[in-house]
Amino acid sequence: MTSGRGPRVGWLLFPVVAVLFWVVLYPQLFVLGDSFRVEGVITLDGYRDFFTSRAELEALWGSVWISLGSVVLSALIGIPLGFVFHRFDFPGRSLFGALASLPVLLPPLVGVIAFLFLYGESGMFTRVVQLLFGLDDPPWRLVGGWAILFVHAYSMYVYFYLFTTAGLARLDPAAGEAAESLGAGRLRVLFRVTLPMLAPSLGAASILVFMTSMASFSAPYIFGGGFRVLTTQIFTSKVNGELTMAMVETVVLASASLLFLWFLRRFERGREFTAVGKGIGAVRREITAPWARILVAGAGVGGVFLLLLPHLTLILVSLVPEGSWTTQILPPRYSFENYGALFANVSLWTPVLNSLQMAALATGGNVLFCFVLAYLLVRGRFRGKGGLNFLMMLPWALPGTVIAMALATTFSASQPWFGRFILVGTFWILPLAYFVRNIPLVAQAATASFRQYDFSLEEAAHSLGASWVLTMRRIAVPLVLPGLAAGGLLAFVAALGEFVSSILLYSYRSRPISVEILSQLRAFDFGAAAALGVVLALLMGIVFAVGGRWVRGGVFGPRG
Repeated sequence: MTSGRGPRVGWLLFPVVAVLFWVVLYPQLFVLGDSFRVEGVITLDGYRDFFTSRAELEALWGSVWISLGSVVLSALIGIPLGFVFHRFDFPGRSLFGALASLPVLLPPLVGVIAFLFLYGESGMFTRVVQLLFGLDDPPWRLVGGWAILFVHAYSMYVYFYLFTTAGLARLDPAAGEAAESLGAGRLRVLFRVTLPMLAPSLGAASILVFMTSMASFSAPYIFGGGFRVLTTQIFTSKVNGELTMAMVETVVLASASLLFLWFLRRFERGREFTAVGKGIGAVRREITAPWARILVAGAGVGGVFLLLLPHLTLILVSLVPEGSWTTQILPPRYSFENYGALFANVSLWTPVLNSLQMAALATGGNVLFCFVLAYLLVRGRFRGKGGLNFLMMLPWALPGTVIAMALATTFSASQPWFGRFILVGTFWILPLAYFVRNIPLVAQAATASFRQYDFSLEEAAHSLGASWVLTMRRIAVPLVLPGLAAGGLLAFVAALGEFVSSILLYSYRSRPISVEILSQLRAFDFGAAAALGVVLALLMGIVFAVGGRWVRGGVFGPRG
């Protein structure tokens, strides 16, 4: 079956495929099977109930249009921002450009809470507007589909912004200059040359936003009101004991996500561009007119202030003692009571330690497993490589709710001969869920690193008598480790703030910090919830800063 270039490809392949089949594909098959089963009888009743239920169809439509709307709105914000910060030079460009990425550091649930305190019916910004215009009632209610869309646009435009700036940085300006020399105007060059050449980057950002939106749980859960989406429907069906309907909803959600992924991949296939030119970047246009510089600087400061408002609001609310803030616009008292309670109360501190432990375990597993997986995908020659690549990418195409439901179904029974063990209700189910969800992220980073160095280095080591293990240890690992560490860093941060899978799989003793934040919110202890949110955002910021410095500084890199 196999004939790899490395001598160990054959025996490495079997365990890697076995793990991917066991934790990625096998659980999905269980969900699919259970969606056809009612009280032990094979039937289509679950699907009939779904497609004849107005509420379920509303939830399906809600998920689809919210996700499409999130793509459109995020693109409308992120793409122009990317052009402004990449094509124009003005005072503070570097600072504002870096701050434009700030929402990515706000975990989903924490961001939702910040929006609640800021723009909710009794939020600070809402009440300021009400006071300014002398209104008897709040000017808006942050509830329903448009509220979800607002939150998604704030948190997801970053993907379009980052992908656009990265695409523009790789774009050779020669094509645009040639079009202009032939008489094309700037708008014509933009729509006929630049945007088509950015299509791969914009397509990747669209997929990321669509998948993230389809999997979104915290915004629909907090702001949805009567608005239905499939992720909250799955949670409700599971809590109510309607397991067949939960499985049907899971299958429909996964199918919709995979259908969009397939459609976008087909769209992208005919729009791949390779620029061949002078190999130099575009020169930024300096804004010289005084009024334009003032206008741009003012817009930059205002934009950054708006981006920072949710972060500042979270910090402010975390400093408010419980029960001291009632009808005032701003809190009348500030103290560190909530932080003191957090460090003094073991029941509040435990979720923080749980999250750190589970994220570390999952990331450690991701790094080790994905190193071998990437080695097989890049160096191996065997039949079925496309299937292995599909298994690697499958968790990326499936919303977190779908993965959580599949794991909950598979690992809730003790049938060792069928690869089923009872993990639901134990500490280990959440690290497993985080591990599965982050396989594509870490594997992609490792794969890119393997492709960036010459295979002849390994061949030279083999020719000098080095064993395969020694070659991996002295050649491959040092060269791949920077990229692998960068992927692991992102996976650790994602696992630290993960909420979608956690809310379906946690038990009280192993509850992570995101679930504890929601618990404090339900108990109306907003100060404690905000303090936990600040701690979570701070942990993510520290991991990014320290880990990113190590990666950039070559601490994980090859040594001479």
